[in-house]
Amino acid sequence: MSDPLLAGDVTGAVIVRHLSQESALYNRLWQPYVTRWQDELLVAFSRELGRDPRRKVDMGDVVCCRSTDGGATWSEPTVIFDSRVPVGPLRFAYANAVLFRPTGQNSVWCFAMRCPLFYVDSEDSRLCAAYSPDGGLTWQQVELAVHHHSALIIVAGIVEVQEPGRVRYLLPAHRNTRRHDPKGDCQQFVLESANLLEWRLAGYIPQAEPAAVFLHEGNIAPGDSPDELKIVMRTAQLHGDRRALEPPRAYSSVSRDGGRTWSMAQPEPELYNSVAKSFFGRDAQGRHWYVYNDGPAWERRGLYYRVKPPGGVWSAPRLFFHAHTRNSYPTLVEEATGEFLCVWDSSTDPEERRTAIRFGRLRLP
Repeated sequence: MSDPLLAGDVTGAVIVRHLSQESALYNRLWQPYVTRWQDELLVAFSRELGRDPRRKVDMGDVVCCRSTDGGATWSEPTVIFDSRVPVGPLRFAYANAVLFRPTGQNSVWCFAMRCPLFYVDSEDSRLCAAYSPDGGLTWQQVELAVHHHSALIIVAGIVEVQEPGRVRYLLPAHRNTRRHDPKGDCQQFVLESANLLEWRLAGYIPQAEPAAVFLHEGNIAPGDSPDELKIVMRTAQLHGDRRALEPPRAYSSVSRDGGRTWSMAQPEPELYNSVAKSFFGRDAQGRHWYVYNDGPAWERRGLYYRVKPPGGVWSAPRLFFHAHTRNSYPTLVEEATGEFLCVWDSSTDPEERRTAIRFGRLRLP
């Protein structure tokens, strides 16, 4: 008899990279992102430094694997951001790759975070970027002009907003400076750019005062009506030890002016969130998708998903992937109508997490 926990709607799931293939420098593999370039697929992800007395958390290198056969097999990693290479007199560690291919351009961009190598974690990072003109074979780092004078954390994709005579790029981000500064704060916000090189603050996601919810790791997608954008965010209790909300649920906000101002954040009762990064998006048929971890906070085993048709209600949960492993940080990119490329960090042991990067496909009629 087949084990129902091994079932799921993702097909052709393969391991892009396993920790056993890496050197002893690295402790985990996490936070992948996928895109297509011509006939090839690219997956970027992070390698965590940690197997020494100077253990780091969520910091290390960012690398890219390529597939020329539709995701069946994957190349050795190409390094995008290398913690061993100085930037002038400085040394950085990196995290959280976000791949982006602008409409009408042949280059692929990788945005990520960097912070001084001597930091113990990546909570106080700054934005960095590189681009590849040849489908991930080589990467050229560029120095960005970021006019948002604050630490930030990114995990979700860039959204293009078409305006008369130009395109604007929106990048969701948040900060969590309370970990190392008792007078720091936690905010979800959105950056904007007209050229991918220069970034400014577009707007903050407000919430009712006194603030009680840590809003972070939001994904932006077109909303329910024309000219509307919607962001759905991971949540935790703002104070104390960051437990899940009671009951655990995501929060959302909408913008009707291209991401410059946002409505008061509201709970999404049907979208479960227990302090884990989820995926929120809209497909070519106008359906919204939500992929998430079930279970208690920090367990992150099975991944499930729900779908909401235009003007409809959220479907019952369906199994995305489980396989008796630890699974988290899903990202989906629509390849054709209703057909998605999927990546997430995973493992091959129910007691271990973030030892493998997985790829698969998801299709609904």
